[in-house]
Amino acid sequence: MDEQDDLTGAPSADAGDPATPRAAGGGEEADGPSRPFVVPCATLGYDAPWRWLRAGWRDLRATPGLTAVFGLVILLVSAAISLLAWNLGRFALLATLLSGFVFIAPLICVGLYCVSRARERGRTPALSESFVLARRVVGQAGVFALAQGVIVLLWSRAGMMVGAFFPIDESNADTVWQFLTIGSAVGSIFAALTFAVAAFSLPMIADRDVDMVTACVSSINAVLRNKGVMALWAGIIVVLTALGFATALLGLAVLMPLLAYAAWHGYRETLDARDWPALD
Repeated sequence: MDEQDDLTGAPSADAGDPATPRAAGGGEEADGPSRPFVVPCATLGYDAPWRWLRAGWRDLRATPGLTAVFGLVILLVSAAISLLAWNLGRFALLATLLSGFVFIAPLICVGLYCVSRARERGRTPALSESFVLARRVVGQAGVFALAQGVIVLLWSRAGMMVGAFFPIDESNADTVWQFLTIGSAVGSIFAALTFAVAAFSLPMIADRDVDMVTACVSSINAVLRNKGVMALWAGIIVVLTALGFATALLGLAVLMPLLAYAAWHGYRETLDARDWPALD
């Protein structure tokens, strides 16, 4: 098998299972120097996102109490950040919303991934396990949050530059359309980068002893190799998140855990991370 096949080969059914026996010398092969630069990824079909949602829905139905706890936390955090941003005024509204979610969401997501991870391994999910795992990966989650924060700041600065170079003249409809077109194009670049970095990196650090750089690069690689499918997945996330906000944030209490569970199953189906030690 050539290098291209090694990079894109689909994970086997036991991918990532710490109990999976290794070939002779497997212990040495698992050492850092012999690992690939990025985690091998599968080629996905367009039915994959819907399969992830169905699996996430099963996790949600199987753990209503635990999901309700996380849902309530998400609802309260969302409401608190929104209220704070509103009180700070229009200038700080968007920056506060984005930065607040960027720095708090990773730890909440890790706790939710722990629920799906426990069910996958035949264990009964417990809130205490989510807290233990969140403490173990808090450093990596912090690196992720900082990286996302930098992207958000660059995004905000790019938006200001678009406004400066292409000012809106309310009496001229052409300037409005020009601003919206260029602004949307610039914004889509940063949105795509944010999505590509986050798609599989957070579930991976909740599952494997891997550095955040490797997780992020592997996530970007998997997204680039499955552009159409991941664009569909991104669209689903946008629609469900918009529905959550449209219900005065109440829908987020259900939709965010559902998306987190689905993201876990997406990671497990897409990345073959067996060469990295599993977190116990």
